[in-house]
Amino acid sequence: MPKCILTLLFIFFSSFLWSQETQQEKLEQRKAQIQQEIRDNEKQLQTVKRKEKTAVNVIVLQSNKIKLKEKLIHTTEKQTKLLGNDMYINQVKINKLKKELEILKEDYAKMIVKSYKSRSEQSRAMFLLSSENFLQAYKRAQYMKQYTSYRKMQGEEIKSKSSELVTYNSKLDVQKTAKQKLIVENEKERLTLEKEKQEQQKLVNSIKKDKNKIIADNKKKQQEARVIDKQIDRLIREAIAEANRKAAAANGGSATDAVSSSRIVLTAEAKILADNFRANKGKLPWPVEKGFVSLAYGDQTHPVYKTLVIHNSGVEITTEAGANARSVFAGEVTSIIVLSPVNKAVMIQHGDCFTVYQNLSSVSVSKGDKVHIKQNLGRIRTNSEGKTILKFTISQNTTYNNPASWLFNM
Repeated sequence: MPKCILTLLFIFFSSFLWSQETQQEKLEQRKAQIQQEIRDNEKQLQTVKRKEKTAVNVIVLQSNKIKLKEKLIHTTEKQTKLLGNDMYINQVKINKLKKELEILKEDYAKMIVKSYKSRSEQSRAMFLLSSENFLQAYKRAQYMKQYTSYRKMQGEEIKSKSSELVTYNSKLDVQKTAKQKLIVENEKERLTLEKEKQEQQKLVNSIKKDKNKIIADNKKKQQEARVIDKQIDRLIREAIAEANRKAAAANGGSATDAVSSSRIVLTAEAKILADNFRANKGKLPWPVEKGFVSLAYGDQTHPVYKTLVIHNSGVEITTEAGANARSVFAGEVTSIIVLSPVNKAVMIQHGDCFTVYQNLSSVSVSKGDKVHIKQNLGRIRTNSEGKTILKFTISQNTTYNNPASWLFNM
């Protein structure tokens, strides 16, 4: 029974440690991604500062940098906690091994003393010769053989456990060093974060006199965004109605029958694509090769005036000049949208989901094209402020979703 319990405990701890190591790898990947986003953000920030366009742009980028720093600190804290858990488990194992070794050595010492007392060949011979019959002599001979074998086995077990103890102690030393490094790293990030916040506040204070202009600019941008959202919403509804008309005609219905424009009736083929798309929620690649989120999804306060609300139907990702937008999943191009003479968008259908890629200066696909994952869709335009921003939205039928819940490590 104790053997079964020990085996179960070993399996549990092994599985737990494997899970911990997997989480550490994921956190390390996430940390590397955040650090790259911080570098991209810093590069953009320096460009904006040199061009001296508007202080608000600097504040927005500075705010993003602060958020990324906070994410980095949070990720490092998670790593430290996981490392602490690993260290605790290893310490438990060390304590267990020490106790086992102590018992083994004590038992082994008693055995050596006993063996010493009966060490002479004469004593062994007398032990055998004093047997009452052959069977008893045979059993005594077997006992002496097993006793010798058991002593050897104990010696090997002591050696094995001593070696295992050295290994765990070495591992614990490495983990202690790694944990201390993470703590120092986090403290350094906290200090730089505090400086970033102080610099941000100074900048905010310096431009509060431009309140009316900032409010007017924000109002204008929000109105433009609403007009574009309505246009895209209309095109999504048209795509849904068209898909339903085709499905009805394929099933023997009339192409002129009234069909829903708010929910796609999936064909068998479209259902497979929709299921595959949803199965990859949280694992989709970014719609750009590299960059950082400069405006999140939903309602958020203005970086300077907290009473101003900014609404975003998707996410805005700032990338480098000349970058291309890329499809996050396989699908069919249902629309090429001309939002203005210099602003185009591509809409792709994935079963009953739609992804839209806005702010393109040129498009490299056509309506009706079947696209694959990470396929180039077009070049992202650089605006008059020198920023290259892709706006990316995801909707299931006509309901917008937060892209952060779909994209990998956003």
